[in-house]
Amino acid sequence: MNFKQLDAFRSVMTSGSASQAADLLQVSQPAISRSIQDLETDLGFALFDRVRGRLVPTAEAKLFFRDVSASFIGLDRLRASAARIRDFGSGEIRIACLSALGLSLVPHALKLFLDSHPSIAVTLQIMTSQAVRNVVAEGKFDLGLVADEVDLSGIDHQTFTTPRAVCAIPAGHPLAARSVIRAEDLHGQRFIALAPEDTVRHRLEELFVAAGVRPTTVVETPNSATVCTLAMEGIGVGIANPYVTEGFTERGVVFRPFAPAIHFKSLLIFRPDMQKSRIVRDLVGALMTARNVKADLHPPVEKAARVKRSRGA
Repeated sequence: MNFKQLDAFRSVMTSGSASQAADLLQVSQPAISRSIQDLETDLGFALFDRVRGRLVPTAEAKLFFRDVSASFIGLDRLRASAARIRDFGSGEIRIACLSALGLSLVPHALKLFLDSHPSIAVTLQIMTSQAVRNVVAEGKFDLGLVADEVDLSGIDHQTFTTPRAVCAIPAGHPLAARSVIRAEDLHGQRFIALAPEDTVRHRLEELFVAAGVRPTTVVETPNSATVCTLAMEGIGVGIANPYVTEGFTERGVVFRPFAPAIHFKSLLIFRPDMQKSRIVRDLVGALMTARNVKADLHPPVEKAARVKRSRGA
């Protein structure tokens, strides 16, 4: 049993005929037939019934094909890697990210990175923080951005962002007239809550308990961007990461600082056994630059409010 025989068998199973398999592999149809016959001899059982000139897979062939397909996954990955090297040049980098940063900050960073590294192939995946942690720990991705509630055992990490949470409020809502939203302002309000595991939600619930506040939770979601979208639809108010607010103000959502201050915290994570390559270090540098630029372009809500008041004085 050899690779040529297995490739012929796989091609027949996927294409449905010996003639189409021959076209795929760019060989003659008799060559496909010989490979199949030799494979059947080596295996000791028939893979196809010959019915009116057609090859009909046997039950044994279908069982064998599952294992053959699994063995070809690694080969397909090698082919994909070769294609990336051919099309993009010398390297690739894979980054996984939580949605709050994947909507604006990370794309800005990738623009900066690719301007100076046009030959690098980049893979960006948006996942939950726990999924990001897992793919980085397993070595499937080079670096990741996660929220601080994930298990950090077995990975290197550093703090990346700590923005102050804002309250997302529908246009025309009574709370939109306030300059700052406090816990007691949310008593009885229709509320869009973050996921139970979110550390910001934990801190917020502690404040609610201390103040005797009981909002009416109408929707629960793990994503700040969804909080903003739901607020835009007038469903309720919610607490959001300011990095997702870009574009929502123009669509009518009002953002106000929440007091006392609660901060979202994100972390850059790496595999501890991975010596950081130059392109990983350069991407981290681009992420830091994008973070700092966005902080300058979009100052904290309370700072912007002070500037607006001073200009109007």
